Amino acid sequence: MSQTQLSSSPTHAEETLLPPVDSSLIEEIEAFLCGHATKASLIAPDGSRTDIPTEVYDVLKRVVQAMSQGSAVTVAPVSMRLTTSQAAEMLGISRPTLIRLLEDGAIPYDQPRRHRILRLDDVLAFKRNQDARRSALLDEMTRQSYTDGLYDVSADEYTEALREARR
Repeated sequence: MSQTQLSSSPTHAEETLLPPVDSSLIEEIEAFLCGHATKASLIAPDGSRTDIPTEVYDVLKRVVQAMSQGSAVTVAPVSMRLTTSQAAEMLGISRPTLIRLLEDGAIPYDQPRRHRILRLDDVLAFKRNQDARRSALLDEMTRQSYTDGLYDVSADEYTEALREARR
């Protein structure tokens, strides 16, 4: 897809972009982006120049890194305000589970009328917190398994040791 097609798109629909067939230019761009600070500018074919925000530079860098590894990239706009269905999908949980979390106060929300509205930054903060919590629990389980001498045993032996520990 050309730059013109992407920028003149009348809607903000999701688009998946495949990496170029010739990856040499993408690799050159990746090396350039990784070798420079986050202060960047765009230069148009007519020579006009504009600075780009750090957030845009970071997105460009991540897109180029993914494409240089042969991955396709999906670009989709996300509203700053989410419905419960959108938030549940983003978190990878069911909508009823999300509603329980909202009612338990785990994620702030507004309910101006009938429907709940969540802020994107609140949903992302909850996701980061859950990811960190899950990672810490996995680290603790691994440490405990190693301490108990179960780290290098088979899955069957480990399962049996867990049964014994729970008795």
